[in-house]
Amino acid sequence: MTHQFSLCDLSTLVVEPSAMQSKLLSVELAKAGITHVSVVHSGGEALAHLVNSPFSLVVSAFHLPDMTGAELIGAMRADRALADIPFILVSSENRHQLLDPVRQSGASGILPKPFSQAQLEVALRAVLDFLNVDDSLDEAGFDLDALRVMVVDDSPMARKFMRQVLANLGVKHFLEAENGREAAEMLADNVVDLVVTDYNMPEMDGQALIRFIRTQSWQKEVPVLMVTSENDQSRLAAVQELGVVGMCDKPFEPATVRALLGRLLGGN
Repeated sequence: MTHQFSLCDLSTLVVEPSAMQSKLLSVELAKAGITHVSVVHSGGEALAHLVNSPFSLVVSAFHLPDMTGAELIGAMRADRALADIPFILVSSENRHQLLDPVRQSGASGILPKPFSQAQLEVALRAVLDFLNVDDSLDEAGFDLDALRVMVVDDSPMARKFMRQVLANLGVKHFLEAENGREAAEMLADNVVDLVVTDYNMPEMDGQALIRFIRTQSWQKEVPVLMVTSENDQSRLAAVQELGVVGMCDKPFEPATVRALLGRLLGGN
């Protein structure tokens, strides 16, 4: 039987330059159920600790003395030994262009500073959903063996994160494309049951891909879920008009995808 992680199993590394903030963060994590916490104060220290000790979660500030939180998660994702460790960012930083690399790297959560206990619990549930196999759809009698999902994103790390979450829910068959043009070409010869796509991609973005599917593809009715860091509401409204079964922010909550799959498989 596959081991199922609980919060008390999560050996957590907190990366925070402020001693006071790291103490407060450790207290909030303990309230949520995480008791194994180590603290370092820089990105370099974090990477050294991760190499030498097993950790199942990293919770980091954005502004560190030697790098940013975006650079830290980038270094982790580039290291095969560290690439699959869940990452939560905690920061008062709100500039989209600075936070987007964290979203594209498959982070489990981006929390404001200060954050509420409810916001922390949502991010930690996403961590557990990433780490654990979820048999709820299979136990409900849904047939996932034949389900074919296309994941479209120009970030390999984002595609990997989405694939892992879907695989944990029981999805076994995937196609991957790194932009809308490649996805459109693959749809000509491959039947899919769900398309999960980003918005901002080179060559053909997510909006153009959905327009192609709805007007030119022979699979015009295929459900499309958009998972994106796009924050232009007029662009997102245009996507909704084209017809999507859901729109999720990056980082997205696996529970949203679980509910969507349940609706699709149940014919609702």
